Amino acid sequence: MRYEIIKELEGLVGPGRASYAPEDLAAYSYDAYTEECRPDIVLFPVSTDEVSAVMKTAYRETIPVTARGSGTNLAGESVPVRGGIAMCLTRMDKILSIDSQNLTATVQPGVVNMDLQQAAGKAGMMYPPDPASWAVATMGGTVGTNAGGPRTLKYGVTKDYLLGLTVVLADGAILQTGGRTIKNVTGYNLNGLFCGSEGTLGIFTQITVRLIPKPQAERTIRADFANLEDCSDAVSAIMASGIVPAALELMNRFAIRAVEKSFGLGLPVDMDGILLIQVDGNPTTLAGEVGHIERILRDTGAVNIITAEDPPDAERLWTARRYAGPALMRLRPNTITEDVTVPVSNLTAMIRKVVEICERHRIQVGVLAHAGDGNLHPCMVFDRRDEDEFKRVRMVCEDLVPEALALGGTLSGEHGIGIAKAPFLKLEMDPVALRVMQGIKDYFDPKGILNPGKFV
Repeated sequence: MRYEIIKELEGLVGPGRASYAPEDLAAYSYDAYTEECRPDIVLFPVSTDEVSAVMKTAYRETIPVTARGSGTNLAGESVPVRGGIAMCLTRMDKILSIDSQNLTATVQPGVVNMDLQQAAGKAGMMYPPDPASWAVATMGGTVGTNAGGPRTLKYGVTKDYLLGLTVVLADGAILQTGGRTIKNVTGYNLNGLFCGSEGTLGIFTQITVRLIPKPQAERTIRADFANLEDCSDAVSAIMASGIVPAALELMNRFAIRAVEKSFGLGLPVDMDGILLIQVDGNPTTLAGEVGHIERILRDTGAVNIITAEDPPDAERLWTARRYAGPALMRLRPNTITEDVTVPVSNLTAMIRKVVEICERHRIQVGVLAHAGDGNLHPCMVFDRRDEDEFKRVRMVCEDLVPEALALGGTLSGEHGIGIAKAPFLKLEMDPVALRVMQGIKDYFDPKGILNPGKFV
């Protein structure tokens, strides 16, 4: 990038909010995936107008722009694979409104998901989408990837709560989509188009979401299984019972032992799998649902069942699942967390395939799953410096995709496509769908400067 352009961009965002120092370029060259590529400059805008001004210059000069937040992406969405500008939106971190009367919240893209959830909770409301990285994941990123999380099972994903966006387009134009009303069928559903677009169509600078009333009561159950297939069969039985838990999470033995090794929570390291189940709703009906789930767990082979008696007890049970990712990451220098999703009825079969494929390629794997919606996260631990081992991990990823598709599944349930899944997109989407997506990309970004090198 020419020096005069760097100085122009620096002037657009103001002192202290642009950097081309080598250490900063290195810090913004990667996310939670395995690939790295340095940008030419990192910018930290604080307003829609600043983002627009930067995009006008980038469009004029045909400079690639990769928007990012905290960099928790697990598929490489925020890696600037063609250099250019890394547009970091973490300083746009204001909660602009929590509207209790209309059950909405309006935030800037750098607001952390947990902060929004806590602010909504203080007002007696809940924002349901809760990615595992909720303590650091920013709202812009969750909209960009249509993020889900444990509560997806009952409450849905980000798109189900998205009401309106302010989007800066490739040429710097500012677009408003949707609004603040729960019902809005005016024109095309542009919210749905941008949600999950991974920064390839525009940059979000303001987000309005729907809130819901907080559940009156919650109960959490942990069930331990000596056999992982019994564990996954229990999931199918619970889902067939007519009860829809708020969350239904699975961990295999390798993940259990990793958590226990790192954090000493007293987990049953001799068990092949555990389930964590949360049910919420009306206190008068909750006891009956808990009792019904406990009977299902016993009938499907649970060795031990623990039902939390109060919120602190429940929090202790959930700590194990929240720490699973970090615990697995401590085992080896690198991890790849996959994201295949299958119908719940095929969960047992897919877990069997995951274990079989990883054993065949001699790769250690912690199986985590949002089991109630069939979303598996096999977390493979390895050392990228070992070329042979890294090659075998790649082979695991390649083998998992056709198996998931053969079971009626999809490439990604919530992590997105990014770099990681781009080579496999044609296996799931037909040529007409790919052509339509490319046409959409060409309309919104005719010069191809928004997050280039990704799935479109």
